[in-house]
Amino acid sequence: MAKRTVVVMPGDGIGKTVTPESIRVLDAVKFDAEYVHGDIGWDFWCQEGNALPDRTIAMLEKHKLGLFGAITSKPKKDAEKELDPSLKGKGHTYFSPIVKMRQHFGLDICVRPTKSFPGNPLNFIRRKADGGFEEPKVDAVIFRQNTECLYCGVEWTNPPAEVRKALATHKQFKAFQDVPGEDLAVSCRIFTRAACQRICRAAFEYAKKYNYKWVTVCEKPNVVRETSGMMEDEAKQIAKDYPNIKLGSTNIDAQMMWLTKNPDEYGVFIASNLFGDILSDGFAGLVGGLGFACSANIGKDIAVFEPTHGSAPKYEMLKPSIVNPCAMILSAVMMLDYVGETEKAERIRKAISDVVAEGKVRTYDMMRLSGGPDVFKHGAATTQQMTDAIIAKL
Repeated sequence: MAKRTVVVMPGDGIGKTVTPESIRVLDAVKFDAEYVHGDIGWDFWCQEGNALPDRTIAMLEKHKLGLFGAITSKPKKDAEKELDPSLKGKGHTYFSPIVKMRQHFGLDICVRPTKSFPGNPLNFIRRKADGGFEEPKVDAVIFRQNTECLYCGVEWTNPPAEVRKALATHKQFKAFQDVPGEDLAVSCRIFTRAACQRICRAAFEYAKKYNYKWVTVCEKPNVVRETSGMMEDEAKQIAKDYPNIKLGSTNIDAQMMWLTKNPDEYGVFIASNLFGDILSDGFAGLVGGLGFACSANIGKDIAVFEPTHGSAPKYEMLKPSIVNPCAMILSAVMMLDYVGETEKAERIRKAISDVVAEGKVRTYDMMRLSGGPDVFKHGAATTQQMTDAIIAKL
């Protein structure tokens, strides 16, 4: 009997392509696990009116460990159009299944490492004073609060009378009081102190474990004072328990400029849901793009691991596949770290690093090519060839 059971949720588009590649690599390092399939994604919304079926929730409740590929999400009106005719008009509302999963299981700690692999032609470089170039080592880890902020789903177009009445108690709402309901949309940015404390504590613990000297809160407390202010206040309180780690604070807009000036000077970040999403994608662009961007969604007893790229449906039907599997494989590596299989995790990381440094096998994105079937004429590797090269290094 396998030591662990992993709920595998390929989802939509290229999620179906890259997820099996990550399992090939896990098998290559002899990770002792059984894999069970979990339904999730756009097809289940269209057919059942639920992109995250209850049966998948039950599997995650039982096995506590998930590996997730990607999903397709569309705007409200488009989602309603694609719903099966028999389900229309029955109160079904599309909601992102990964957001629903995070909230249902309290997967409030999102960890997004962005580390550069030497030799990756997509790595950030900068010009030196003497006219030459240097490639700084980027090693930033974003701790993104995963269940609150603007992603919490508390929003309305044409808010009901009781909501408008409540909003009207705030003096700043005066500017909107005469706007017709159908012309008014409201999304709430909600923080709780407990969630702020958990993400801040997790970030400092990570910094302590891996010897980072800095933790930086990346918010906007000078403008969104109440919510960003709460996150910053809690970080300051928790920092007192870690005297050997310095606490910094940056505004999200300024940070997006600085990350292309001195990204090597940053270590661990703390950010809210939206700002963490923005920040992690920005840093991912410095270390190879979304083809190398992995993440973990961690709760008190359940964890799900996923690449941060989307489903890219335009690439799903390309045969052979052109997409980079590294983000998915690195997400599986984070799962190995989570369950204590650090030796296997390090072997895979080194294998990826060796393949990148050698430069003989590169997917189309690593060659700065536009995606399409003609990339192979220019020497691009297929998805499977990239995985083969990593397994060969193992």
